[in-house]
Amino acid sequence: MIVVAGESLIDLVPQGAATPLPALLPRLGGGPYNTAVALGRLGSPVAFCSRVSTDAFGEALLGGLRAAGVDVSLVQRGPEPTTLAVAAIGSDGSAGYGFYAQGSADRLFELPGPLPEAVRALALGTCSLVLEPGATAYEALLRREAGRGVFTLLDPNIRAGLIPDADAYRARFTGWLPFVSLLKLSEDDAEWLGGVPEGPEAVVLTRGGSGLTVRTRAGTEVSVPAAPVTVADTIGAGDTVNAALLHGLAARDALSPAALSALDAAAWTEVLTFAARAAAVTCSRTGAEPPYAWELARGAAADPEPDHSSPAGA
Repeated sequence: MIVVAGESLIDLVPQGAATPLPALLPRLGGGPYNTAVALGRLGSPVAFCSRVSTDAFGEALLGGLRAAGVDVSLVQRGPEPTTLAVAAIGSDGSAGYGFYAQGSADRLFELPGPLPEAVRALALGTCSLVLEPGATAYEALLRREAGRGVFTLLDPNIRAGLIPDADAYRARFTGWLPFVSLLKLSEDDAEWLGGVPEGPEAVVLTRGGSGLTVRTRAGTEVSVPAAPVTVADTIGAGDTVNAALLHGLAARDALSPAALSALDAAAWTEVLTFAARAAAVTCSRTGAEPPYAWELARGAAADPEPDHSSPAGA
């Protein structure tokens, strides 16, 4: 089983023609939430670990997890409201966000007891590692599970507007790296953090329409192009990459630092190509709607008349 820990929220996505006050469509979202749903749709055994509101949005979020086959037994519940993220979609499909997270349920996450022995990997990231007091609990979960040998994936997915002290966050981020097996960064993340860091066994860099690159501690470097597709928006693309990486590595029995370092260039090319195709499907539809395994099996990531290459992760 893979455990994804972090926030769930509601994305409010603009609809129709651009106006000063566009209609906003509520969509299920949150980086870790999207990663968990994507893993479930790909067929990986996965559980979600978070605190979810008992309000109507929270019930809808839980329903989305269950529909994707995600185990919700590690989900904590509370009466606090669900976080809202108002998306702004650029002309290239890229998304920016404004967050309404004060006093929301996912901020009050508490460190759970030991995860089940069957857990092979833990994925964390995005707002959950910024917003206190939950951020401290998620950090403790990362350190504890890595300490007992669980494979860890970290996607910081920087939302600068939520970070009150950039230097303090960068220092804290550096402190997480010894506990991270696989780090996934976008080019924007890397620029904000001051470069691609060293430490994890492997770092996957998403480069928008230029594709994906992995650099390993063992010295392997592999790049693949983005899959061609007509982009609706990029919401959830990077989260889909997280899920596809974990799914592909699990299929190769590579969810351990030693196995990860042993992967050769050919294996990484296959894993990254699969992740790029999965992200392309997500980019082809509005909101965070990651692909099902059957869509990738039939080659649904390719648009028959592509306009441009999809941003391979955000």
